[in-house]
Amino acid sequence: MSRILPPEAPVRRMAQPPLPPTSQAIGLARLICILGIVYVHAWTGVGGDVMAAQAGSAQDVLRWTVVELFGRSAVPLLSIVSGWLVAASLAKRGPRGFVAGKVRSVLLPMLLWNAIAIVAVTGAGVMGMPNVPLLGGFDWIADNLFNLNRAGDINVQTAFLRDLFLCMLAAPMLVRLRTPWLVALIAAAAVWAVGGWMLYLLLRPSILLFFAAGLLLRRHALAERIGLLPFWLTVLPFGIVLPFKIGLSILGEGGVGQPAGLVNGVDLLLRGSAALLVWRSAMAMARGGVGARLLAFERYAFFLFCSHLLFMWLVAPLIGGLSGAMGSPYWPLFFLAQPLFALGFAIMLAQGIEALSPAAAALLSGGRLGKAQTASPAALPLAHAHWKL
Repeated sequence: MSRILPPEAPVRRMAQPPLPPTSQAIGLARLICILGIVYVHAWTGVGGDVMAAQAGSAQDVLRWTVVELFGRSAVPLLSIVSGWLVAASLAKRGPRGFVAGKVRSVLLPMLLWNAIAIVAVTGAGVMGMPNVPLLGGFDWIADNLFNLNRAGDINVQTAFLRDLFLCMLAAPMLVRLRTPWLVALIAAAAVWAVGGWMLYLLLRPSILLFFAAGLLLRRHALAERIGLLPFWLTVLPFGIVLPFKIGLSILGEGGVGQPAGLVNGVDLLLRGSAALLVWRSAMAMARGGVGARLLAFERYAFFLFCSHLLFMWLVAPLIGGLSGAMGSPYWPLFFLAQPLFALGFAIMLAQGIEALSPAAAALLSGGRLGKAQTASPAALPLAHAHWKL
């Protein structure tokens, strides 16, 4: 007699949380990263000798923690985002239109902001402002304008745009590479970065590494999958690498005296794990109301990136006269608030230029401001977003 089996109980599946628009997460990630970059260049009011004398103090530990673990970890994610956006942009414009667009949105703003910084900061020095670079010779001007062999003395951050533009020039070829070749390129860039060789083609080869990683993430839809990972899984890699970074800093005074390859390798792992964590955080924030409110500032993120050194050279010392330099009791408060001060400076500067000349605002913002762009691209659906990076 055949046995009658009971009907199978329905399998209960846990509902997946709705995936936020990836474009909104990109906008949040860019804003978070650029705010972090501001910390790297934050005003201290002291020279290297005074800072060295304060090594190990509470304020030195605070600055090291914020700069090394948050600020310097921002560039990798910006590079990944750039690579992620490349494929769609190339498909829409074609190689010639793509390169021409990057000249307008990356190279031209870099040159304009560097020229503005040279005139404004060295001009302030001529007018008697202390502790600012003075105008140098032809080689100095060339380095500060084009970032030829090094980052400039004034607009240090625009060296990223220099390397990013070179990656953009190679993008039409990189997107055609099969996945194994892209992986090989990432591995070669990692060896280059860990080795620390200055070949001058790229000032920071890690930018190529993470740019190519962004291409892979887009190709295999990994960015969206990372957004659904349990949060602890994205914290774990950062937590594993962090003790090694701290240990090297304690044992070797920030890595001095330690093998360069070891220091560079740990830094690279830390930057990559931090990028993963920040991306997962941005995806989570995009699901809530906080993310939507922050996106209102995203249209000024590029302006903040390009102008925050002007704030540090020309405005921060005036505020620092009230708070005191590093070592003073109130300096930590000013230090922690500097990204917000710099963002306010960037917004006022952008709105002033936009009111006077929308065309100039469009040039200086790479097309993000002015008549051509009236809303944050991150606020638009991904299929219709017109990103410029």
